[in-house]
Amino acid sequence: MSAVHLLPVSVFFLFQVSFIGCYIAAVLQGHVVPTVPYISDAATYSPESCVFGQLMNIGAVLLGITIYIRYRQVLELYCHHPEMGPSLLKYNRLSVWFGVVSCFGISIVANFQETNVRIVHFIGAFMCFGSGTMYFWMQAFVSYMIQPMAGTKIRAHIRLGMAVCCTILFILLAVTGIMSHILFRGTNPRKWYPSDGGWRFHVVSSVSEWIIATIFCFFILTFTDEFRDVDLDHPQVMLAAYRITL
Repeated sequence: MSAVHLLPVSVFFLFQVSFIGCYIAAVLQGHVVPTVPYISDAATYSPESCVFGQLMNIGAVLLGITIYIRYRQVLELYCHHPEMGPSLLKYNRLSVWFGVVSCFGISIVANFQETNVRIVHFIGAFMCFGSGTMYFWMQAFVSYMIQPMAGTKIRAHIRLGMAVCCTILFILLAVTGIMSHILFRGTNPRKWYPSDGGWRFHVVSSVSEWIIATIFCFFILTFTDEFRDVDLDHPQVMLAAYRITL
C-alpha cells in the first residue's frame, strides 16, 4: 500500500461530509433551527442520526488507523535516528493512547445521542475533544523533534497553534455550554431561540464546537504530505501449529 497519504484526506472529507450533511438534513427536516445548533443536536433524530452514526463509526476506525500509522512512522524515524532522544518515544507513546481514546469518544458520541443517554453522550464528547486536544499537543512536540527528517518547522508551528486554539475552544465550549443549559428556560434545546434564555452562551458554545471539530479535521489533514514517504506491507501471518511464516 503506497497511497497512505490518502488516508488522512479520506478522514478529513468523511468527517466534513458528516457534519455539514447532517446539519443540512436536520434543518430541512425541521429538527433543529438553522442558527448554529450543536453538531450532535443536528444528528439527534432519525434519519440524520442513523447516517451520522454510520459515517462517524467508519471515520473513527479510519482515524484510528491514521493515528497508528503516525505512531509507527515516528517509531521508525527514531530507530534510524536515535539521537532524537528518548523523549520522542515518550511523547509518541502518549499521543497514540490519547488518539485511541479520542477515537473511542467519537464512536460513543455517534451512537449515544444526547436525547437518549445524556451522561454517556457527554462522556464521549469529553473523551473526543479532551483526549483529541492532548493528542494534538503530543504531536506538536513530536513534530518539533522529528523535523527536518520528517516535516518542517512551519508545519510544527501550525500544529502547535492548532493545539493552543483547541485548548482555548475546549474550555470555552465546556464553560459556556454548562452556563447556557443552566439559564435555558425553553422546552426543546434542539430548537433554541433567543427568548429561551442563555442564548449568547449557547451560541458561543456551539460555535466553539464547530470550530474545534473543523480544526480537528485540518490537523489530521496536515499528515498528508508526511505520509507520502510511508509505505505499508502485508502483515506476517504465523500458523501456530507449524510455525510457518506466510
